[in-house]
Amino acid sequence: MARALATLPRLTEALGSGELSYAKVRALTRVATPETEERLLAFGKVGTAAHVERLVRGWRRVDRQAEARETARQHASRALHMYQDEDGTVVLRGRLTPEVGALVIQALTAARETIYQRARTTNAETEPPTMAQQQADALALLAETALHHGVEPGAPAERYQVVVHVDAAALADPDQPGQSALEDGTHVSAETSRRLACDASRVVMRHDPDGHVVEVGARTRTIPPALRRALHHRDRGCRFPGCGLSVGQGHHICHWANGGPTTLSNLALLCRRHHRAVHEEGYTVEREPGGELRFQRPDGRLLPEVPPAPHVPGDVVEMLRSRNDRDAGCGHARVVSSDWMGERFDVRYAIDVLHPLAG
Repeated sequence: MARALATLPRLTEALGSGELSYAKVRALTRVATPETEERLLAFGKVGTAAHVERLVRGWRRVDRQAEARETARQHASRALHMYQDEDGTVVLRGRLTPEVGALVIQALTAARETIYQRARTTNAETEPPTMAQQQADALALLAETALHHGVEPGAPAERYQVVVHVDAAALADPDQPGQSALEDGTHVSAETSRRLACDASRVVMRHDPDGHVVEVGARTRTIPPALRRALHHRDRGCRFPGCGLSVGQGHHICHWANGGPTTLSNLALLCRRHHRAVHEEGYTVEREPGGELRFQRPDGRLLPEVPPAPHVPGDVVEMLRSRNDRDAGCGHARVVSSDWMGERFDVRYAIDVLHPLAG
């Protein structure tokens, strides 16, 4: 609360003058920013402490929804474009999510230093390439290494790891307040941190009330190597129905931050795409008493292990010709027009009815 008030002068003044109680200010500092401080202060003066608590809970719910939308937008906008220029060189242009971008930056840094530290020791008099040229050479090394050793990553050197700082409370429950950010301060959602923490190295740091580090635990792997080998041997690929991709990440069915054990029975192999679906996109997975995995869609419907194959007639072309002959006269210019008659479109109602995550 004290750290938040350092950037909220109006709430600080209201607390000091007695306009707002400690309980109200404590609640408001959970959500207030310099941009929203004034309107929250006005509400705090009118409502009771219980009203303020209810407002803050609703406010944070909207914040989480907005954060989820922004995370989804970043994920949807990911892209990598490659084309060959007129002189034969290949041009790359792309956009990555923050955590993947940090991974690529760290990998390029490791590869670049591997190449040019070795070059400096062998020929110190040669003028080094520009940074852009070094980045290009580093990317080539990464590609060669991936093809030589396989795409599945090993354990990188510690200095090139992507570091995510997340408070224990936020890791255990994404609805709780707390930090969730990359090493450079870039924010990632708490649920993204939970996904990354499923299968990563973990260091527990404890702080005193002033924020100073008082204890740093040893770095450990969330999933030990022997258990990882057993997991890959058992699952043989991504367990998401219909996937089966051989490259996967260990997913804790009950997250270790919530007390879930790191045991073979509590783990499932998921590819990067479907690991994200289970954490950030609302899909769920449970292990039934018999050991089978049960996947559900965001709306709660069961996702079958093997989706039924669609029925395809023997001769599709003949079927279409027969249907067109039967429905003679339907092939006019407005055959695909909708039945909308110009009435008002209620977007909120439509979303509530149609969207599986609404409500």
